[in-house]
Amino acid sequence: MLAVGVVCEVFAPRGAGFPGFEFALCADQPGPLATDSNVPLSIEHGLDPFASADLLIALPGADFRTPPPPAVVDALTAAHERGALVAAHCVGAFALAAAGLLDGRRATTHWRFAELLAGRHPDVTVEPDALYIDEGLIVTGAGAAAGFDMCLHLLRREYGAATANAIARDMVLPSHRDGGQAQYLSAPVPEDCQDERLADVLAWARAHLHEPLPVAELARRAMMSKRSFARRFTAATGTTPHAWLRNLRLSSAEELLETTDLPVEEIAHRVGYGSAAVLREQFVRRRGVPPRSYRRSFTNAL
Repeated sequence: MLAVGVVCEVFAPRGAGFPGFEFALCADQPGPLATDSNVPLSIEHGLDPFASADLLIALPGADFRTPPPPAVVDALTAAHERGALVAAHCVGAFALAAAGLLDGRRATTHWRFAELLAGRHPDVTVEPDALYIDEGLIVTGAGAAAGFDMCLHLLRREYGAATANAIARDMVLPSHRDGGQAQYLSAPVPEDCQDERLADVLAWARAHLHEPLPVAELARRAMMSKRSFARRFTAATGTTPHAWLRNLRLSSAEELLETTDLPVEEIAHRVGYGSAAVLREQFVRRRGVPPRSYRRSFTNAL
């Protein structure tokens, strides 16, 4: 039921300024469907929408260990072959694997069942630590709340960072989480006063992104040693301070490229890079294209 809620919320109607989606819940057999929360769902659609949908997301179900009906396998395969984007949340990846859509690809699922997926489908490279994996027309996501990460990634990929960020803010969620599932396997994020200070420092860093922001300065503001700060930071975010800042700078640059006419040199300075050349180097590594080409792709789309 959580997975249904995730997808319904991310792709919900939001009015002017947001993309609109035609949304349908489908099953091999329409009708009432039991859920893990004992709240029944009424499924109106069979598999017919698979023939024209731009995006299909296989959601998790309690019977994921049982191969899906042949009709579902055929519908997923046909959708992929005609060029639809096929995604899977959590153990929904088992349905894609059964259809052979993950063969020769990297994929993820809920960490509890990653070993089972790898054992049943040796042609799939299962990465149990990832929150989501994008393989072009095939995208898989980890379990539970990672469905938000995957869906926001799909929005960011198709509509840009500005749209994904706005929808994330509407849901009171971060637009992007660094790190992987490993950060959630053992200890939760500590909730003592030091982590409150850490949250304040992260907010300060976002507001001062145009500055150099050395780790020593962040640690000083958190009233910690550099070593303690780095350890606390990784425990809380699943990534290093340097990686977190790099992602924040690049995400901010993406949004400015999409929504403003500022010169690339000015954008570089606003997000904390010393020159357009440095921004270009980092941007090509992440997006595979230079900033100006990225901007043109959104200008042409509009």
